[in-house]
Amino acid sequence: METRIGVIGIVVEKLEETIQINEVLHQHADIIVGRMGMPYKQKGISVISLIIDGSTDEIGSLTGKLGNIEGVNVKSALSKKAY
Repeated sequence: METRIGVIGIVVEKLEETIQINEVLHQHADIIVGRMGMPYKQKGISVISLIIDGSTDEIGSLTGKLGNIEGVNVKSALSKKAY
């Protein structure tokens, strides 16, 4: 199966949604290569960045589920070339 390499940026404005976010990330752990999360305490938000390697369907499922969580903003950038 061809996969794409990419990054997903997640801005969490409602910190009470953290459990739901982590559940979605756990469901898609097989395509997550790396994860970095930083709380921005002065602003009351958190920022998470993911390095991912998966099919466009898998990546779309992950970003779609995250984007449906209230107070969560998601953007992704994928390689043009499939690996």
